[in-house]
Amino acid sequence: MNYTSQDHPGDYDEKAASAAGQRSVALSNKLSGVLSVSYADSEIRDALHLLDLKNVQNTPDLRRSIRFDLQKDVIECNSSIVQEFGQVAEQLKRVSSIISGLNACCEDMRRQVAAARQENAPILDEASALLKEKGDLEKKKQLLIAFNKHFVLPEEELVVLTSTTEAINANFFAVLDRTKQIHADCQILLGSENQRLGLELMEQSSRQLNGGYQKLHRWIQKEFKALDLENPQINAFIRRSLRTLAERPALFENCLDSFSEARMHVLTDGFYNALTGSSANDDPTMKPIEFHAHDALRYTGDILAWAHSATVSERESLESLFISEGDEMAKGIRAGRQSEPWSAIDGESFDGRKALDDLVNRNMTGVARALRQRIEQAVQGQDDSVTIYKIANLISFYRVTLTKLLGPDSSVMEALSALEDVAMCQFEALQSDHTATVQAEFTHSPRDLSVPDVLEETLTQVKALMKSYESSLTPVDSREDDFKPILLQTLKPVLDSCESLAKDLDTPATDIFLLNCHISARSTLQSFDFTQWLVDQIDQVIASSTSNLIDYQHAFFLHVSGLHSILTALTPLTLSDEFLLQVPHLAPFQPAALMEASQTLDEFLPSALIDALENLKQLKNTKLTGDVTSEAADRFCGDFEFVETRLAAVDEMVAAKEERGEPSSDDDEDDDEENRGGRDGVKVQQDEEIERVPLRSFYPRTSGDIRVLLS
Repeated sequence: MNYTSQDHPGDYDEKAASAAGQRSVALSNKLSGVLSVSYADSEIRDALHLLDLKNVQNTPDLRRSIRFDLQKDVIECNSSIVQEFGQVAEQLKRVSSIISGLNACCEDMRRQVAAARQENAPILDEASALLKEKGDLEKKKQLLIAFNKHFVLPEEELVVLTSTTEAINANFFAVLDRTKQIHADCQILLGSENQRLGLELMEQSSRQLNGGYQKLHRWIQKEFKALDLENPQINAFIRRSLRTLAERPALFENCLDSFSEARMHVLTDGFYNALTGSSANDDPTMKPIEFHAHDALRYTGDILAWAHSATVSERESLESLFISEGDEMAKGIRAGRQSEPWSAIDGESFDGRKALDDLVNRNMTGVARALRQRIEQAVQGQDDSVTIYKIANLISFYRVTLTKLLGPDSSVMEALSALEDVAMCQFEALQSDHTATVQAEFTHSPRDLSVPDVLEETLTQVKALMKSYESSLTPVDSREDDFKPILLQTLKPVLDSCESLAKDLDTPATDIFLLNCHISARSTLQSFDFTQWLVDQIDQVIASSTSNLIDYQHAFFLHVSGLHSILTALTPLTLSDEFLLQVPHLAPFQPAALMEASQTLDEFLPSALIDALENLKQLKNTKLTGDVTSEAADRFCGDFEFVETRLAAVDEMVAAKEERGEPSSDDDEDDDEENRGGRDGVKVQQDEEIERVPLRSFYPRTSGDIRVLLS
């Protein structure tokens, strides 16, 4: 290396070091670039794949010449591509010449077509107009066919709807439904500008519908004449026909009137057949109702039972005929009232059940008249008030029962209410006559003070009436008030007569007679809850008479035992010393009187209860007799205990004064007598000795002895 004169050795070293550093950095960058290349890079992957295809061996010569080899390959490929594109260019030139020829041909054809179009344009326009007109005509034809199919009945269907030779079947109802649909759809046509078509079609469909309903009306009337309601297999078309005819209220009511009149005759004939047994279809073992005409109660019961059975059967049959399938009948009638608003009453809505009740009521009108006539004759020919009342209760029972089936305003209810009134009037008349007769004959009480035969007969009658009334359907809360007039007409007058007769008797016969009568009446009434008001009155009479008998027995014990005078003297006195000291000076407490009273008591006690029971031997209730006597004995024992207590108190008071040496009231009186010279000394001494004896010594019985002897 050449150095200039200006070069300095140190500068050369620095440059050499700088060049070496740059080479090192370049190599480092290349290594970093090689190492940073990823195989995931598509270009690297393609280059490696290409090397792999060329079977390159890793040799020093190949590494030096690989770049030139690759460039050579690229040049060869580009040369091949250029040759091929040259061929393509030649082909394109040939195609271009062909297209130019085609364009010239097409232009010639275009000129020819334009000339032909100009020549044929009028013909094509005319053909287009004809085709459009044809399409419109086809649409109108389809529309007309569809319109006729929907709004016009074909001749065969019109025959089915209106001809009387055609039977009523499913086909008839299908045609009728279609006609109703046509009539309803005509209202849509009325909304168009031209309403003529809608009006004509509506008028035509109305005539057809009327013809169909008239045919149905005549057919139903014909079927009703031969209809057997007892046959469970009723023609299903009848039910459907009725539901359909209900859409014409006038025709439907006409049918119902004819049907009701026919059923009324059938039921009335059936009633008379049941009365006389003249029906050919009846069981020969069944006796006619009039066979028991002599027994008014059974006769009435059989008639009412037949009427109830006929009403139930009629209602069930009509219910299956008119209301068996939901609310279809009611819907038809409501639809008919909407179509014929003049046939409906203002503000009245149709009630199917009420209409059924009205129909059954109309059918049973003839039976109600015949029933009322027969039962009224049976009632008027009866003179037993009990039987009449049972008939009235029987009528009331069926009246309440049939009210649930027919309602309260039916003809059958009117007939039964009238019959019940007739029966009750007959009962009241018979009972009034019976009461007047009894009061005229009932002038004195029995000698043994027992229940009079008149009262026993009346109680038997009243018991039968109460048993009959108990089985009635009268509400529990009104039974007492409802039966009260019966007791006032039957039993109360007889009891009042007994009380009037008792006033003429002596004591204790008055109370014994009243007790016998009222106890018997109470035992009859108390088992029925609707007689409580009269039982309460009877209990008051029994309590009053029982109290009187207790007072009588108590007085008997006091007088017969000799205790009455002693008790009378002691009762007004109190336990004060002043009053107790007065007791020995009272007449009943003098020794002789006390000893006599004690002897009377001793003679009374052994037979006291027997004698007391003998007083009430005519009282039929032995238990009450014992209770009255026992109560009187208890009161007598209480009185004796009072006397015993007072006498003991007097003796204690006198003994206490003597022990204190205080003069008694007896000594003061004796001194006064001596001063007056009324008595001598010996007699006074004797009196003082007698007076010092206690009162209990003259009257020794104790209350314990009395209770034991009277228990």
